[in-house]
Amino acid sequence: MYAFDYERPASLAAASALAKGGARPLAGGQTLMPSLKLRLSNPDKLADLAGISALTGISRQGNHIVIGAMTRHADVAASAEVKAAIPGLAALAGGIGDRAVRAMGTIGGSLANNDPAACYPSAALALGATIVTDQREIAADDYFKGVFTTALNDGELITAVKFPVPTRSAYGKFKQPASRFALVGVFVAQTAAGVRVAITGGGNGVFRHKGLEAALSASFTPQAAAAVAVSADGLASDLHASAAYRANLVGVMTQRAVAQALG
Repeated sequence: MYAFDYERPASLAAASALAKGGARPLAGGQTLMPSLKLRLSNPDKLADLAGISALTGISRQGNHIVIGAMTRHADVAASAEVKAAIPGLAALAGGIGDRAVRAMGTIGGSLANNDPAACYPSAALALGATIVTDQREIAADDYFKGVFTTALNDGELITAVKFPVPTRSAYGKFKQPASRFALVGVFVAQTAAGVRVAITGGGNGVFRHKGLEAALSASFTPQAAAAVAVSADGLASDLHASAAYRANLVGVMTQRAVAQALG
């Protein structure tokens, strides 16, 4: 691990100033700390966001569930508000990593990192969430740009995520057994405007599947999802699974998510 300066700001204003000055934000640290230990990252300064109470908490505001960026996965999974309004999101949070990861990892850190196999990006994209930062609000459809890449500017901090409450939602995840990341994860959200389906773990970042969305908007049933041919084009092929295997998993996980959403 390289030498660096450590700051623990007590306010969002102080954290924003540090980030704009080049400090690397530290949220849950589930990606950053291993990177530091392996000397894959060498920031000159870290700004630990854990001391900023304004960045934590879950509330219902009208037809939205608003979650502070520093809210831990375990707190999202246990939240009565989230369970009642968006049970698929609570279930997703409860299946991230292991207990230690869920106790430390944060929703803001996950979305800022945008790992191509992370779970939260699929929920944000499928639910049409809004990522709130210290500078602006970004629609999920405009936020995810590819592998570990987002619309965030240098020095911009996520402060909260606003999730519209859907009619139904569920998350189907096929875990990579060692890492517990999604080999393929599918989040399905039924809304008044139609169905949105977002897939993680399949390729170079989270993406929506228009064919599945159209079929499920017409008939929200597992059978409708099963009738959609999922192409392997553009999907990842590696030592864990071929592109064809992942394409099959997309269909299977979508069917399971729809069945779960229907109860």
